Amino acid sequence: MAASDNGTLLAVENLVVEYPVGNKTVYAVSDVSLHVDRGETLGLVGESGCGKSTLGRAVLQLRRPTAGTVTFDGIDLTKLEGEALRRMRRRLQLIFQDPIASLNPRRRIGDIVAEPLVITGVTDRDERDLRVRAVLTAVGLDPDLTMSRLPHEFSGGQCQRICIARALILEPELVICDEPVSALDVSIRAQILNLLEDMKRRYGLTLLFIAHDLAVVKAVSDRIAVMYLGRLCEIGPTEQIFTHPAHPYTALLLDAIPVPDPSVKPAANVPIGEPPSPIAPPSGCRFRTRCPRADQRCADQVPALREISPGQLAACHHPLGVAN
Repeated sequence: MAASDNGTLLAVENLVVEYPVGNKTVYAVSDVSLHVDRGETLGLVGESGCGKSTLGRAVLQLRRPTAGTVTFDGIDLTKLEGEALRRMRRRLQLIFQDPIASLNPRRRIGDIVAEPLVITGVTDRDERDLRVRAVLTAVGLDPDLTMSRLPHEFSGGQCQRICIARALILEPELVICDEPVSALDVSIRAQILNLLEDMKRRYGLTLLFIAHDLAVVKAVSDRIAVMYLGRLCEIGPTEQIFTHPAHPYTALLLDAIPVPDPSVKPAANVPIGEPPSPIAPPSGCRFRTRCPRADQRCADQVPALREISPGQLAACHHPLGVAN
């Protein structure tokens, strides 16, 4: 899939998100810059705890960034407050990681999906009902069998479809998908991914797809951005990232993808153990404590994102396949 030529819809510049835990500070997102073009799907991947979800929430201003800017369609969201921000949020929606937990167990599905319309001032009940039926049908659910029931009466895959319907009811331009298939069975994941692709075409969506599974991200993304411990390691076209990764961390993530063949042995160079704490990240390159190519320069200097090949950038002093 090729990136859109319709210009940039979302631009994140030098974004920093820090928050206190006791008398310490969690450095959740550190100086991240990226952009998403109209009609594009940008996959954001990395290990659990690397700051992916925090970045997605900071884009929506659900968590206010400590520094940096988030520009959506030419408007800096970090400077909006109150009613102006609420109006802008109609154009940006979020699909939560846990579909069942994100649905109110005491409310019926028709009311859950219609709630964004109520909040935005659609007072005509017949109009709300018509729009709810249309979006439920679009995500593959029968409105007559769905609207009057409660969330616990549905499977995980069905609940995720309901969450997608709720996100699409306002016809947004940008949807942030926060691990939308991680809680689902493998057999259901393909259905949800196909549904997202279909909804993207039908509604002209732009997607920021957050996941820790590179194989899932490859199936839906035009470009991939790789995060590690709050920083962006690499960003580039999907096929280029998979065939010629430039950052050692990206290469290790690719080596860690399971191969459905018992005769294939796992890669021996995948690092063991947990990444460092975001409360006390390493100096210089944050991946250096687990990187086989690290040297003193990696400890002394924070690597800047630089172009390795057309459209592909990596934050590494010793990128793979490039002479230093």
